[in-house]
Amino acid sequence: MAHLPRAQLTRYAWISIGAALLTLAMKTGAFVLTGSVAFLSDALETVVNLGAAMVALIALSVGARPPDEDHAYGHGKVEYFSSGVEGTLIVLAAIAIWAQAIRRLLEPAPLAEPGLGIVVILLAAGVNLGVAQVLGRVGRRERSITLEADAQHLLSDVLTSVGVVLAVVGVSVTGWAWLDPVMAMAVGVSLVLAGIRILRRSLLGLMDTVLPPGEFGAVAAVLERYARRGVGYHALRTRQAGARAFVSVHIQVPGSWTVQRGHELLERIEGDIRRILPGVTVFTHIEPAEDPVSWEDEALDRPEDGTIGS
Repeated sequence: MAHLPRAQLTRYAWISIGAALLTLAMKTGAFVLTGSVAFLSDALETVVNLGAAMVALIALSVGARPPDEDHAYGHGKVEYFSSGVEGTLIVLAAIAIWAQAIRRLLEPAPLAEPGLGIVVILLAAGVNLGVAQVLGRVGRRERSITLEADAQHLLSDVLTSVGVVLAVVGVSVTGWAWLDPVMAMAVGVSLVLAGIRILRRSLLGLMDTVLPPGEFGAVAAVLERYARRGVGYHALRTRQAGARAFVSVHIQVPGSWTVQRGHELLERIEGDIRRILPGVTVFTHIEPAEDPVSWEDEALDRPEDGTIGS
């Protein structure tokens, strides 16, 4: 599958910004019409959507820059900072929602024009749902955690909208004004959980987490095919850095092989791995299988006593 140039992903951030501005205007209008604090909580979440989309635009622009002397492996990790900022904004929005909900719980107020407000909120939810599907699909295909986080947040926004609509309907039917702030508080809890999930994924990415099990298993399967032909391997390590994936492995062959023969083998192995993981960067190191020293460098840090290679 052909992948988009990283610079072209910024267009999806612009789509997210446009959707946030549109839905913010709609949800603010719904709050003004009804006076519902649940609708206000929905509008506050959309403010977060707008801020997150703007941060995403900056991150995607920076991440699209090619490698340079100071960033030899590219700038892709900036996307983890972007999603981390989004997770933080979500938690802050939840705190603001709780503050408004508690005040309304202590000072109940009737709702006005609930029917029109509900229609506006549902239209805004439809906009967010459509944009979330687009961002999620592109984010998974292009391995962009920024777009994926934005899509997840928009989906949570859709669920929030449905929840506040149910709350307003409940208030209209039962007359129980406390349902409105209670639903707003539930929205706050949901936002905190979503923010924590996004923050956790961002932190794991910054800590060079290994590739997902399916991708790691695919790499191991390639190496096992060669192992069945007598080509050993060890010290297999993988990591994810934004859109880029990295694989390093030590390959063990008979010491009698020529440099040319070993080089051709490594080229085949690296090519096989790149075919199953397009865009991956592969580092291979060849070793003589008969040399005991070849088995002493499986740890990430080599001994400092000079025994290896002396």
